[in-house]
Amino acid sequence: MSSPSPSLVFDHVRLEWPDGTVALDGVSGALGRGRIGLVGRNGAGKSTLLRLAAGHITPTSGSVSASGEVAMLPQRLAADPRRPVSSLLGVEKALTALRAIESGDVAPHHFDAVGDDWDVETRAHALLAEAGVASDALNRTVGELSGGETMLAALVGLRARAADITLLDEPTNDLDREARARVSELVQAWPGTLVVVSHDVGLLELMDATAELYGHTLSVVSGPYSVWRAHRDAEQEAAVRAERDAAQSLRRERRQRIESYDKLATRARVAHKAQVEKRVPKIIAGGRANAAQVSAGRLSSEMKGKEDAARAALNEASARVRDDDVVRIDLPDPGNAPGRRILTLGDGEREWIVTGRERVALVGRNGTGKTTLLQSIVHGTEAAVHARASVEHVGYLPQRLDGLDDAASVLDTVCAAAPDVPVAAVRDRLARFLVRGDAVARPLGSLSGGERFRVALARLLLADPPPQLLVLDEPTNNLDLDTVDQVVSALQAYRGAVLVVSHDDAFLARLGLDLLLELEDGRLVERAS
Repeated sequence: MSSPSPSLVFDHVRLEWPDGTVALDGVSGALGRGRIGLVGRNGAGKSTLLRLAAGHITPTSGSVSASGEVAMLPQRLAADPRRPVSSLLGVEKALTALRAIESGDVAPHHFDAVGDDWDVETRAHALLAEAGVASDALNRTVGELSGGETMLAALVGLRARAADITLLDEPTNDLDREARARVSELVQAWPGTLVVVSHDVGLLELMDATAELYGHTLSVVSGPYSVWRAHRDAEQEAAVRAERDAAQSLRRERRQRIESYDKLATRARVAHKAQVEKRVPKIIAGGRANAAQVSAGRLSSEMKGKEDAARAALNEASARVRDDDVVRIDLPDPGNAPGRRILTLGDGEREWIVTGRERVALVGRNGTGKTTLLQSIVHGTEAAVHARASVEHVGYLPQRLDGLDDAASVLDTVCAAAPDVPVAAVRDRLARFLVRGDAVARPLGSLSGGERFRVALARLLLADPPPQLLVLDEPTNNLDLDTVDQVVSALQAYRGAVLVVSHDDAFLARLGLDLLLELEDGRLVERAS
């Protein structure tokens, strides 16, 4: 279990981006040792918190302290496709120096770079083998590997580094079943403290503790994701009951106040009538009137105090009830006729015709060419497997979002996909993706992985005219579980065709697939969906 001794301490951490946007506001908390899952909604600041812990950025105020060396695997690992694979393994400098020496360059700095690591190339090949990546990848770049191969190579490199504290940001994105199993094995035997940001429930179940970043508050529960989820749900049930009870108490105090005022008013009318009709001596009637006023004042003060206390209790109870906003996706109708040919897929032996509103999934191991096949559909290029769209409007959500302009604003990015839609209408539609107000002016480069993905999804799904075929490459990457639910609902209701690549079996099972194809050794094999 996780030790109470902290490995990372956040003390009133505040971070503002250069445009004034507040990313984190007064976050305090401590993460212990062992394996810790860090969860939270997209945009909560999880990746930002990891970058602060790694020292990649500096807080505007407050402090972050770590009990040792910190290493980090970023979410956008493949952002630079020219990066050498050897750098992922942590051997780039030593390997470059060794090869320079072997080629005859005996400059002293090469020997300094190698040090005692003369078997660096053998060790690098061993790391690639552990990652399940071909050994010739050592001489390649990140852009030449699949997303899964890139992630696994980086993971084994970090594990070999054995830092005191390692931070992983969405490490199972893009990974097939076999690769995810390998990540699980690595995680269970990881040296030192491991903090994992993930929406992969299977991975989060391997954690010793679960931390949540919610509303700029960092809280920790001992146990894996399922324990945290049960704890959170129990807390919310109790909070909802407390809010309901407090609301009933407030209504009761209001009702009693009104009833008491009515009684006092009735007594005052009776006393006034008796005085007017001179049924009692004037001095007695006056005394009664004064006593009634004093009593009314005392009761009014008492009733107001009780009502104010009940209202304060309601406000306090309501503050403990989460008000989670969710993405609301309402896809336009592209007008596909049920029998219209949309897409043709074939491998030279068999051919499959996708029509109208069918949902098709393409699965297979990393590196088999699934992404290449999708790109051939979108760009009309050649691929080992035949694929051809028969419609004009194809929407494509790539696995890597490298094509987005980091300097462009959210609003400009989405407006470019719908140039004839008024800006006000685009703003309204972006609000459904939880991008509101000044957030639409933020540059893409300042967004978290989940926020960036939501913008890419919005650009795709809000395009005008709407796509007749959606081509989605790992669409659940970086999305929190609530947003995945919304994506599933939207795709279920979508009246166009869908071709999706995913390693998320639970996601595919919910889509109501018409066809499941596996790409294997250059062939398409139909599987039971």
